Amino acid sequence: MTRLNLVLLLAVLASAFYVVNLQYESRRLFTELDRAKAEARRLETERQRLQVEKRAQATPLRVEKIARTQLQMRTATPAITQYVGDGAKDASAAHGSDAAALPAASAGGPP
Repeated sequence: MTRLNLVLLLAVLASAFYVVNLQYESRRLFTELDRAKAEARRLETERQRLQVEKRAQATPLRVEKIARTQLQMRTATPAITQYVGDGAKDASAAHGSDAAALPAASAGGPP
């Protein structure tokens, strides 16, 4: 009978230590979860703030102002626009009939 009581006492003590350890681990995990949720809220707030700042930085008026001041760009007008012609037409005008045969040669036909 004394042996049975001793075995039962050891089983009760082991289960009590296990329960205490389990409660400690549960509290630790809950605290960690709470910290992670707080960090997630902080990061979400930061993300929203950065999106607002990004939209403010990308307004057309601000982009135009930076283009004019920092990049020294100006509005395109016909006076400063240079038009580039088609390269094949320019080559045929410069070389006469020889240039007209070039497109046929490049297309796989006889030169």
